[in-house]
Amino acid sequence: MAGIGVMIEGQDGLNWERWRRICTDAERLGFASLRRSDHLFSVFGVEGRDALDCWTSLALAADWTKRIQFGPMVSSLTWHYPAVLARQAAAIDVLSGGRFVLGVGAGWHQVEHERFGVPFPTLKQRMDNYESGIKLILQAWQRTLPKPVRNGRVPLLLGGGGGEKRGLRIVASYADEWNLTNADTEIYQHKLNVFLGYCKDVGRDPNTVKRSIMQGYLIGANESEVLERAALVKEVVPRFQDMDARQVAEERSKMWFVGTPDQIAEKMRGFMKLGVDLFMLQHFLQDDREGLELLASVLPAIA
Repeated sequence: MAGIGVMIEGQDGLNWERWRRICTDAERLGFASLRRSDHLFSVFGVEGRDALDCWTSLALAADWTKRIQFGPMVSSLTWHYPAVLARQAAAIDVLSGGRFVLGVGAGWHQVEHERFGVPFPTLKQRMDNYESGIKLILQAWQRTLPKPVRNGRVPLLLGGGGGEKRGLRIVASYADEWNLTNADTEIYQHKLNVFLGYCKDVGRDPNTVKRSIMQGYLIGANESEVLERAALVKEVVPRFQDMDARQVAEERSKMWFVGTPDQIAEKMRGFMKLGVDLFMLQHFLQDDREGLELLASVLPAIA
């Protein structure tokens, strides 16, 4: 059994009206989780796009929804102080009745840091800060009042798929959810084997770690509708602009979920055999309510 979540790139055109509508629709349609990125401006490098502050929007999501799990994916510890972030997470968790998940990362987008005057340390220093920051977050929850709803802490979501030497060891040591981005089943199997090895090394039961993947999607009731959405995605993601719609769909079919609901469900079942239990799908077309409705029709096929 697996679930599907909605992932919003909040720095590429999200505004308050859209965010409220997405929160309402994601919950109404039965999605398992709603998450959004935490960036300061468009990571695609497109000037003039709205970029809603992540944590303000998450506090509102706690009030605007009643059932769905939600959180950042992920907040960089290059510009969030760990203990302060832990207290913010605890507050939103209490406000939402225990539905919050805290995703944190080491930081990667150098241009973003430079534009806003945020220091961007070396990779080694960022990874050092990341691991020590996770420990500080866990310690902070022991002192925070009011305490988070579930056993005095908030579930931690960590990535680390790209860092096999250190990132996945950190995941094995601390994560409540491990998220891997843009992987086919072959890549996922390889990363999973590394993760399982680290779980053995650190004495962690791998079954205590939820497994999720994040990818984009292009859905349609038929091929024509898939291509219509591929043409629209070209306007959001600049690197697709020199392709036609069919080229976008074909190029993305390896790493995204592309096709009809039945085709997408079939691809998901391949990941489910490897233990994936949550699919976080990037909803690039933020006004496409019909696309979300169609995506929700996949839920019964993988439940």
